Amino acid sequence: MKTFQYGQQHLTPSIALGIARGEIRGILTPETREKVRVSAAAIEKIVANGKPVYGINTGFGPLCTTLISPDQTQKLQENLLKSHAVGVGEPIPVEISKLMLILKLHALAKGYSGIQEQTLDRILWHIENDIIPLVPKQGSLGASGDLAPLSHLFLPLIGLGKVHVGEKILSAATVLQEHHLSPIHLGPKEGLGLINGTQFIAAFGVKVLERFYNILAHADLTGAMMLEGLLGSIKPFSAELHQLRPYAGNQHVAQTILNLLHESEIVHSHATCARVQDPYSLRCMPQVHGASRNAWLHLKQMLETEINSVTDNPVVFDENHTISGGNFHGQPIAMPLDYACLAASEIGNISDRRIYLSLEGDTPGVPKLLLKETGLNSGFMIPQYTTAALASENKGLCFPSSADSIPTSLGQEDHVSMGSIGARKALQVIENVEKILGVELFCAAQAVDFHAPMKSGKIMTALYEHVRTKIKHITEDQIMYEDMETAIEIIRSGELLILAREVAKKEELEFETQWSGDFDRF
Repeated sequence: MKTFQYGQQHLTPSIALGIARGEIRGILTPETREKVRVSAAAIEKIVANGKPVYGINTGFGPLCTTLISPDQTQKLQENLLKSHAVGVGEPIPVEISKLMLILKLHALAKGYSGIQEQTLDRILWHIENDIIPLVPKQGSLGASGDLAPLSHLFLPLIGLGKVHVGEKILSAATVLQEHHLSPIHLGPKEGLGLINGTQFIAAFGVKVLERFYNILAHADLTGAMMLEGLLGSIKPFSAELHQLRPYAGNQHVAQTILNLLHESEIVHSHATCARVQDPYSLRCMPQVHGASRNAWLHLKQMLETEINSVTDNPVVFDENHTISGGNFHGQPIAMPLDYACLAASEIGNISDRRIYLSLEGDTPGVPKLLLKETGLNSGFMIPQYTTAALASENKGLCFPSSADSIPTSLGQEDHVSMGSIGARKALQVIENVEKILGVELFCAAQAVDFHAPMKSGKIMTALYEHVRTKIKHITEDQIMYEDMETAIEIIRSGELLILAREVAKKEELEFETQWSGDFDRF
């Protein structure tokens, strides 16, 4: 098994996901442990000297001028976790809680937080044994760190809170007792070091990045299938056009669709038709899908910086040099997540427009509502109602969370990012887009059916035939939601993308583009 060195090596979203899924093992090296011990020793010296340093021997937030005696520093840190664990709502997904542990361990292991070595070992124990703290989804402002969710995440260290163990939710105290472990006694600053940070936002960001990538890739696949089904032109995807407006995302999408439709009999069948140009939802896929890919790329770059950063406060350089700053503020990642939310929503928006277009009956050979006999049958009219509802819901979710701020902490925290809300909304929007793309796949395959016996190129033919092994052609009204759910799961699973790559490799066809290195790795 591959290993990753916490606090030393460069963490990427895919490595974090690999650790969370047991494919990569994260370790603490002797060098990292020494850095951690030195940082913890610096904290002890600060406490012994008695000089006020925020969060080490003072109160928190507006109580920053209240000095705490050395014998009360442990109580101070435990009180911090207890008082700040005020999250509400349903628990976040277990994998995201685990990602929070992984991201936090990596940040703490850099040696600027004064954390005890035994505390890091206990966090590592939780990760390696899949004993994952329960974290409510609501309550973070994404500013003085993700205080509430991180407090819940680390309550189990002191024997409090709840944890996921397999399918069960158990008290942390019970689980520690079963494993013959005692609660950690937090040292000075440890509570603050644990809960100051952006790991809730960043963990959601990792999942957003992964699932956003999947819908971007599948939007090109479903869009290409719909282009064939509606006899759209491939001229708008020509390389020479996009060289005149050379955004990387636009060029990547245009070339991808050309690769997918290479040697398509359906495309070539209308090469000399009289149609001058297609509606925007077909013709402008490179511009719209491409713009969303550029947003994904921006998020990837910002998120990679974030998960390799120290977002604690105060930051401890040595016993004589501590800085109480604002590295915990979520704004640098909150804004890219809002941008990604909007960009994901637009993928669903244009997909819904292609679905609607497929129902109009303006394509030669493709009947209105994608069914030969209508009147008695409504055909595919109503699935588009569903995608319209989902697209509308997404529009309502696109208001940027980072545009809002409500002062807290008696005015000490007078500007907050609300990045945690933006991160959750972005993931919700992506889940809705997966459903819209599933319906587009459902409709596109039906449209392609009417061009038989003509076939597409080898890649798209393989994708179409794969869909038809799971969803049959429809000739009269029937219950459709089961087929729609099947199509949605095809999108969510990523299986079409895997198949496209396999066919391209086997048939020695181009599928990757010169921009794939940027857009296919994270």
